[in-house]
Amino acid sequence: MQKALAIAAVAWVGAILLSPEVISSTHRALSLGAACVYSTGAFVCHQRPERSFFLAGHQLPVCARCTGLYVGAALAAPAALFLVGSIAGARARRALIAAAIPTAVTWILERAGAVSFSNAVRFTAALPLGFAAAWLVLAVSGEVRGARRASHHDGMMP
Repeated sequence: MQKALAIAAVAWVGAILLSPEVISSTHRALSLGAACVYSTGAFVCHQRPERSFFLAGHQLPVCARCTGLYVGAALAAPAALFLVGSIAGARARRALIAAAIPTAVTWILERAGAVSFSNAVRFTAALPLGFAAAWLVLAVSGEVRGARRASHHDGMMP
């Protein structure tokens, strides 16, 4: 489960970054795959052009802030597979809250109309939150798997 989640995090970032290049491809399967990435992006993101990066003359399938979240997760996932350990609930919550502060501050200030941040700032502010969220998801999935394995060995699970 952990490996699949890590692979999915990295693959999603790859799809986000490759889709602008292949969206107008003459190869039908590639352009259809890119269209699916853009559709999925529309489901999870507002995709506003002024808040998005562009590659190959095309807007990315998600905004700069979402791109930062996903890149942060993709960076954390491989490391978490090898370094993940148990983390207490209160400590995990504190880590996630601390990682969310840059994103929360930029979002609140923009929403209030006090500041208009660049896409680079939105992206950078979201990196820690994506990193921490992926790390914690992988930590929890490892704990669940370990608990199931222990229960199975104790004769508690079939």
